[in-house]
Amino acid sequence: MKQLLSLLALGLSLSLGVAHAADAEKKPTAQQGKMSSCNKEAGDKKGDERKAFMKECLSAKPAAAATQQEKMKTCNAEAKGKKGDERKAFMKECLSSKG
Repeated sequence: MKQLLSLLALGLSLSLGVAHAADAEKKPTAQQGKMSSCNKEAGDKKGDERKAFMKECLSAKPAAAATQQEKMKTCNAEAKGKKGDERKAFMKECLSSKG
């Protein structure tokens, strides 16, 4: 009985260790990346100046979102007249293309 409990405790502690290691390997979220980037840009700013800069930097919309919206508008305009699978295939290709 003691051995069974010991093995159970060992197994539990090993599984928790593995789960914790997996969490540590996760990539930072977009917000965390933005925070890091803004922190670097803030440099030597202090006090209210830093606070104002960080607020502005963190609330700025990413340029990629506007680019994706523009791409969607362009692809939609080019897809006029296409229907069903043909339109779906065209939109997939158009939206996934670079530039």
